[in-house]
Amino acid sequence: MSDRYGRQSVLAEVGAAGQARLGAASVLVVGAGGLGCAVLPYLAAAGVGRLIVVDHDRVEESNLHRQPLYRMSDLGELKAVASRAALIAANPGVQVEAIPERLSPANAAALLARADVAVDAADSFATTYALSDACRDQRVPLVSASVLGLAGYVGVFCDGAPSYRAVFPEMPRVAGSCAEAGVLGTAVGVMGTLQAHLVLALLLDWQPPVRGRLLSVDFRTLHVGGFSFAAAREPQGSPLAFIAPGEVRAADVVIDLRSLTETPRSPFAAALRVTVEALERAEVSLPDGPRIVLCCRTGVRAWRAARALQSQGRANLALIALGE
Repeated sequence: MSDRYGRQSVLAEVGAAGQARLGAASVLVVGAGGLGCAVLPYLAAAGVGRLIVVDHDRVEESNLHRQPLYRMSDLGELKAVASRAALIAANPGVQVEAIPERLSPANAAALLARADVAVDAADSFATTYALSDACRDQRVPLVSASVLGLAGYVGVFCDGAPSYRAVFPEMPRVAGSCAEAGVLGTAVGVMGTLQAHLVLALLLDWQPPVRGRLLSVDFRTLHVGGFSFAAAREPQGSPLAFIAPGEVRAADVVIDLRSLTETPRSPFAAALRVTVEALERAEVSLPDGPRIVLCCRTGVRAWRAARALQSQGRANLALIALGE
């Protein structure tokens, strides 16, 4: 065995057999930003045989305080591509596949088919729900984390544990962002490293299992909490599902919830421009038959609008998060 892994393979919890399991494993990492920049180097350093990195974004200077995988020379580069180069330079024995695109309901199943574990490091509610739905259907464990400001959480969902929807059946009414609320690089690094640790625990099949557990950290007060969600029940009825823009049908009624100031042109030429508040106040008359597709940037307004329409008796709904 290579000296590279000697200090971890000597652990009884790893051993030669465990190191071989890591080398044969494939992990899908969705997001190569703050969390991903902690997850990816530790998985590569531990000898996880194949990493599939999915991220559509490019490196910006404002990323660098919390994404130390990148250098000034990477500015403008696709994160999936730049992270692959850095990981291969650190450990040439690991296979890294860069996929510079968004994870969506259209490609999630195909990507998961090649993975033993999925990591949600995307910092997007819409991505988390779409990825969790696919992991639940394909019985792939999901390690999801989120950090905002000086607080974060990490949990292990699906594959014998409840899905993300079972624990978080509702989106928040407003989506915070790192640009608005701020974020400390060390907080992101700690949570991303915990994600990597939980991935290794899954691949090595440590007991007791880590599935169905959530850990929360307040980095301002240094309070650490957590709980088991193993008994959480999956939501009943048809879930509010996200779809890819390409899955919109000609007969659908598309509502773009973004203002004309926010986005002068919708990607859907026939889209109605309506605010979520107008739908919540039932001020808009909509046809009864067609599916109603609700669009916004992050998916949060689309979720709110869908809940409002459900309370008004609507059932045939779909959501799209259009991103930046």
